[in-house]
Amino acid sequence: MDPRDTAPDSWELEEDAEAPAAAAGLPAAFAALNVNAKPFVPNVNAPVFVPSFLQASAVEMPPSDGAPDPVASMEVAETVTVQSPLENGGTEADMTTEEETWEQKEEPGGGGGGGGQEDVGAGGGACEEGAARKEEEEMMEEEEEEMPMPKVSPAPPDAPKKEHVNVVFIGHVDAGKSTIGGQIMYLTGMVDKRTLEKYEREAKEKNRETWYLSWALDTNQEERDKGKTVEVGRAYFETEKKHFTILDAPGHKSFVPNMIGGASQADLAVLVISARKGEFETGFEKGGQTREHAMLAKTAGVKHLIVLINKMDDPTVNWSLERYEECKEKLVPFLKKVGFNPKKDIHFMPCSGLTGANLKDPVPECPWYTALPFIAHLDSLPNFTRSSDGPVRLPIVDKYKDMGTVILGKLESGCISKAQQLVMMPNRHTVEVLSLLSDDVETDDASPGENLKLRLKGIEEEEILPGFILCSPDNLCHSGRTFDAQIVIIEHKSIICPGYNAVLHIHTCIEEVQITALICLVDKKTGEKSKTRPRFVKQDQVCIARLRAAGVICLETFKDFPQMGRFTLRDEGKTIAIGKVLKLVPEKD
Repeated sequence: MDPRDTAPDSWELEEDAEAPAAAAGLPAAFAALNVNAKPFVPNVNAPVFVPSFLQASAVEMPPSDGAPDPVASMEVAETVTVQSPLENGGTEADMTTEEETWEQKEEPGGGGGGGGQEDVGAGGGACEEGAARKEEEEMMEEEEEEMPMPKVSPAPPDAPKKEHVNVVFIGHVDAGKSTIGGQIMYLTGMVDKRTLEKYEREAKEKNRETWYLSWALDTNQEERDKGKTVEVGRAYFETEKKHFTILDAPGHKSFVPNMIGGASQADLAVLVISARKGEFETGFEKGGQTREHAMLAKTAGVKHLIVLINKMDDPTVNWSLERYEECKEKLVPFLKKVGFNPKKDIHFMPCSGLTGANLKDPVPECPWYTALPFIAHLDSLPNFTRSSDGPVRLPIVDKYKDMGTVILGKLESGCISKAQQLVMMPNRHTVEVLSLLSDDVETDDASPGENLKLRLKGIEEEEILPGFILCSPDNLCHSGRTFDAQIVIIEHKSIICPGYNAVLHIHTCIEEVQITALICLVDKKTGEKSKTRPRFVKQDQVCIARLRAAGVICLETFKDFPQMGRFTLRDEGKTIAIGKVLKLVPEKD
């Protein structure tokens, strides 16, 4: 039997069983009970005695207790046994040497417990200790059992107050996205100093000592060896008003599909730019990832963009205002072209990810930047509007087996609660939610915008693919293969004709599509549609086309549900077009 389970109960059992036994003159009926109780007592005393000889303070204990109260001393003993399997020697000793504990350590039992004992003195001291010790034990238990505790811990009551915001870090490879993410987690206390020192030692062994912060987010071996993020790293941190999930997207152009998956879950994008001479230019020129990422973030539905100009502490930059302004001037026209409004949607700020300058506290070396530092700025952003009364829509990002089928994804609309019946589209499997984890904390219900892990019943892990969607049974999402969409050709060398194949990225789903017909061209300025069908489209043109996917996919029209109606088309590792779904075409067969 697990002693942790019985700890709280045994208090009551102790008191209820012992007192009557002493009072009733132990008739034959109680004899049996006493036999049961006897094996308990020697066990209890044994661990108490060993430390008491070491410290010779248990000898002083009976007089301070006020001898007439045997139950209290029983309780003390009981506590120690309950603890001893769990604690290491040090704390067990603390428990027995209660004289010293109250003087030196007033925090663990709460100031009140300690003070109370001094006032009451010898007479009532015993019960006071009982209460305080109970309190202390509960605290110890909470520290120990991390997994089952979150239900009791005070997080759920204040969870709804904090708004969930998903932040994706995007930008060119080696701009410093993972390092900034790691630094933020350290500054907000999500990674402790010891872990970082360990990373620093390991990184030094590999001659990569400047990489240690990014290891907080780049967890697997391959990412650490090469120093490049591959999968979208996840972590979370909290400010006073909000709860943030960091999505650390890969910057390398081979992993753009992973980055799209990450950006599709984000409400807010942080575009990280390296101010170092030469690095900014390569990231921003035609082949760099800065342009592509900003555009993909916009297509994925990110409304607000924060541009962090990183590496300002570099010797070639040295917090110079000229360099900062130069980067800014080059970026603004491009971001405007992508569709961000420079006055409302974009916010520039200088920072240094490695030193942590201007992430949490303002920097003395940078007198010209007077606005809020990064974390404070995130906290001061206005709230996002989300429809919690809509139908449930949860696009699946990833799935794995762990005592059942576990899926990850961001809840786009609706609310999910435990034991709720949902339907997995497009396969129409009915599933039941066994448990909900929001940022690794178990909850009973979740509201839109939260990153969830759901354990499902009624479906095998093999039957799920990323891009499937969990819906409420009374309001299923649409699925199909053919749809009409308005697309903007962003970069493509030659012309695009019907019959052209590309890869479609829509919410978290990746599927091959073919453009089966071009319906009309749309004039960019006036929005007029051409009367005749175009034979082809080329770069920078907008057209309405009919697309047909290789398999059945889940999608909605952009008008009904924007998060599931935007998409990008990619081919040969480049983003060719962005678009929105106008209407779904029912299958003829």
